[in-house]
Amino acid sequence: MRMVDIIAKKRDGRELSDDEIRWFVNGYSNEEIPDYQASAFAMALYFQGMTQKEAASLTFAMAESGDQLDLSEIEGTKVDKHSTGGVGDKTTLILGPLVAALGIPVAKMSGRGLGHTGGTIDKLESFKGFRTELKQDEFIKLVNENKIALAGQSGNLTPADKKLYALRDVTATVDSIPLIASSVMSKKIAAGADAIVLDVKMGSGAFMENLEDAKALAQAMVKIGHSLNRKTMAVISNMDQPLGRHVGNALEVKEAIETLKGQGPDDLHELSVELAAHMAAAGGKASNEKEGRKLIEEVISNGKAIEKMKLFIEKQGGDATAVDNPDLFCTAAFKKEIKAPKPGYVQSMHAAQIGRAAMVLGAGRATKDDIIDHAVGIELHKKIGDEVKKDELIATLHSNQPDTEQAEEMVKNAFSLVKAKTEKPLLIYETIYN
Repeated sequence: MRMVDIIAKKRDGRELSDDEIRWFVNGYSNEEIPDYQASAFAMALYFQGMTQKEAASLTFAMAESGDQLDLSEIEGTKVDKHSTGGVGDKTTLILGPLVAALGIPVAKMSGRGLGHTGGTIDKLESFKGFRTELKQDEFIKLVNENKIALAGQSGNLTPADKKLYALRDVTATVDSIPLIASSVMSKKIAAGADAIVLDVKMGSGAFMENLEDAKALAQAMVKIGHSLNRKTMAVISNMDQPLGRHVGNALEVKEAIETLKGQGPDDLHELSVELAAHMAAAGGKASNEKEGRKLIEEVISNGKAIEKMKLFIEKQGGDATAVDNPDLFCTAAFKKEIKAPKPGYVQSMHAAQIGRAAMVLGAGRATKDDIIDHAVGIELHKKIGDEVKKDELIATLHSNQPDTEQAEEMVKNAFSLVKAKTEKPLLIYETIYN
């Protein structure tokens, strides 16, 4: 085969064979195909798109390019969840204990985060002593015994995807729906999931800002999952404002704990229950989402979910006493109140702007070498549809630096106040099964 022929074939809109896609992935991974040809190929894919068969072939080839977890020794259906990312999205911290409390194995691989806050591992490290460097036999043992474990992502998981993504980032081909879908799903396949529940975000704080694009991405990922014999479905949820009322690592952990106790914000509770209900159905513990919802609400109200959280933290070396004593989490030295400049109603919030403000405070990483401050972040007192009086508190910054002027301006500008009453937005737009 020759790469120039494959580029020309896709440039002309013809379907690539499984062998041609595998040949490209292997050749590019092994540095036998230069970046300039891979760039041309990515641009051809960007303009011509991919068929369902092509997308499934690319996904599987990227999954096979590196380590793949063998979870066959774990009893039961392994259900994984993936979110396309958002501000204040701490649902993974909640879903793990919720689903494990039903007896469904949660074998989660997670990474550290770049952007406004840390990833799931960064958040969990708010618990003193929590460790994620687990050998595979220990990981499997923890899941079989306790139904839940979370480990750091292997550095050699889907290396072809990492290499191709870095190239897409500098060639203006990131926002290609088939390439995004293949990238996400290759990691889920390599991580050993039997079933996958996807949370596709839409709005000002999401990669997909409109429903049409979010739906196209959700459908592409669900179809890839089905093509590779994984039970897959997706929920399209709102990210026009942060999820919950806290943005920042330890702040989000505390909010997740409150939600597991049945005392969390309405939107965070609702989305967590919705996703967990679908995971319950995918894991065979419920016949449908409605029955799954009932089971999930039960493990919240009877305390089994929060007990599972304590066990999870304890078994991975963390100080589980912080679950019942949140004062044990690190706290910021300074709090800066932000007040409304006028009365009215919150018409909109720019979620990404609030996320960037959190990163300015130190809650996230601009580069992989940045050090996260677990204590800092933003607390939101008002959200879309809420009435606001002049000089009423709308947000509080938690900071370890006395100068928060830049973050203050960013948060102030993220709120839009109007005189007319504004409706609260939908949380869940659509559910995609095929």
